[in-house]
Amino acid sequence: MAPLICLVTDRHRLAPRENPEAQLDKLVAQAAEAGRAGVDLIQLRERDLDGGVLTRLARRMIDAATPAKVIINDRADVALAAGAHGAHLRGDSFDAVRLRRIAPYGWVIGTSVHTLAEVTASMGAVDYLIFGPVYPTASKPGATPAGVAELKKVAAAADGPVLAIGGITLSRIAEIASAGAAGVAGIELFLPPTREFPERPGADAAVRAIRAAFGTVFD
Repeated sequence: MAPLICLVTDRHRLAPRENPEAQLDKLVAQAAEAGRAGVDLIQLRERDLDGGVLTRLARRMIDAATPAKVIINDRADVALAAGAHGAHLRGDSFDAVRLRRIAPYGWVIGTSVHTLAEVTASMGAVDYLIFGPVYPTASKPGATPAGVAELKKVAAAADGPVLAIGGITLSRIAEIASAGAAGVAGIELFLPPTREFPERPGADAAVRAIRAAFGTVFD
């Protein structure tokens, strides 16, 4: 089974906060690399940017990321204005059913769930769920990891693809696939290697390793 692979952005992990223009340029470059590598979805998650800046950034990323689809985190208005491929809703965001009624044909809508109880409420109107954090993660240091056993329950209960997020490393991909997840989403997993973090695989190596791990599980 081919996994669904989603890169979640965080410009502050790509360039210093003191250089906001460099951060935006790095995001566009990361989107281009991800598209070439075979990432399926790029979730533009820059929640502190105002709507105008986010819209312009989204348009640049859409052009750069082909054939990957760019979806906007929690800003359906920006996604529509920018011509994005869809929107990703937070668990406490507006209703996916209502958004589906006004969304363009073929739009991708996803949502985040953190418990098994949230799965039923999300069924029918979304194309995928992101569940987590599955493991401890630096992105949400105060969050209690749900664990692989809970991921397995969520994947079994959902009527669509479930992507695991939170503390995802290449060594954990096979375990995630075995639990029934349809793929993975992450930030750290796709960051380019740097002098400070030479162990980061980068998008190309990460995509190849994810596909190989899922292939091993389902062959």
